[in-house]
Amino acid sequence: MDLFDSQPDPSRMPLAERLRPQRLAEMVGQSHLLGPDKLLRRLIETDRLASVIFWGPPGTGKTTLAQVIAAASSSQFVFFSAVLQGVKEIREIVEKARQNKNYHGQRTLLFVDEIHRFNKAQQDAFLPSVERGDVILIGATTENPSFEVNAALLSRSRVFVLEPLQPADIRILLERALTDPRGLPDPRPQVDAAVLDFLAERADGDARVALNGLEVAVAGAIGDHVDLEMATQALQNKALLYDHGGEEHYNVISAFIKSLRGSDPDAALYWLARMLEAGEDPLFIVRRMVIFASEDIGNADPRGLQMALAVQQAVHFVGLPEARINLAQGVTYLATAPKSNASYIGINEAQAEVRQSGALPVPLHVRNAPTRLMKDLGYHKGYKYAHDDAEGFVVQNHLPDSLNGRRFYRPTERGYEKMISERLAYWRQRKQATEAGDKDKNNDN
Repeated sequence: MDLFDSQPDPSRMPLAERLRPQRLAEMVGQSHLLGPDKLLRRLIETDRLASVIFWGPPGTGKTTLAQVIAAASSSQFVFFSAVLQGVKEIREIVEKARQNKNYHGQRTLLFVDEIHRFNKAQQDAFLPSVERGDVILIGATTENPSFEVNAALLSRSRVFVLEPLQPADIRILLERALTDPRGLPDPRPQVDAAVLDFLAERADGDARVALNGLEVAVAGAIGDHVDLEMATQALQNKALLYDHGGEEHYNVISAFIKSLRGSDPDAALYWLARMLEAGEDPLFIVRRMVIFASEDIGNADPRGLQMALAVQQAVHFVGLPEARINLAQGVTYLATAPKSNASYIGINEAQAEVRQSGALPVPLHVRNAPTRLMKDLGYHKGYKYAHDDAEGFVVQNHLPDSLNGRRFYRPTERGYEKMISERLAYWRQRKQATEAGDKDKNNDN
């Protein structure tokens, strides 16, 4: 007798697996793809599906949708796990698919779960069979296909984006668990409506999380009544959706920076909390704050950079969890500071000029002359020492001659930069007056 039964007892399968929809009519959510007259629904109903990639967070129905397609299709369906199988098995599958097509006229639907687990070279193994039409590939991934799927394979597939399920959709599934014969076993427990609402709201769009939470709450309940306290305990260790190296990581940090830039301290604190609760490295957060302080605040408030660096020191010195307070102070300061990207624009334009015009010669008067030869060649000749002027400013050109008068730094009228702008305007007036006077003298001569 085998130690492991090849046909597991359905009653012992997780609730989410038992309740997995088997027909298109049982699917919940994804109305933008499966609603009446939507493209994907029409392709499924007419059995004309070509290679596709389903991209979406966990628990949104990617695998379920593939199985529904298999049930509705006349094609042979092959399930393939990128976690458990490799290129050797791929070659065996595609060879059998080729034979089925050539000798029996039957198509093969190849569902590859977690296709992003294959590296780009391994994904190449699918290409010939997809191009010949030996297999219709259905890939499922929680990662952005733009980054994780081979470009050649991606160009031959249609990407459908599955969205997190809405609480109302998840509540339908929870109610189904209480009434469907495949759901909770008899005797059915009494579950408060507040429990269903709580699980639906706290599942973050993941049906599996909600159903597993319900199953745990029922198992832990005393008697046949499931209350809100038991449901809370069942979900208390639920991890936030946050892949440290993937799509959601970049989504959240992007929202954080854009909230700072948009002077929205409430949103910035929320995204900070999301990262901290998900276990993000606080040094990653503070590095982005240091960059932001110069890129988006700059000289409108020079203390922004000082604040960001002070927070960086505090994070090193204090550590979490207390350093969250230092991070919060820095975040609220940066969010409410006056904004200017003038320094950022200035260095971009200056670098663009250097790339275009190359290494223009340094004007002789601003070159050092440490040797006699260099003095004889005119190095440093005519240089005016700014501190000799009563106001610490002298009129002279410091740029290469061909760039004389070119401006890269244009301060805004916000915060401290307004003072800088006024100071620069005064110096430009002095320069124009001096140059005009020099021009008149030359004309007189």
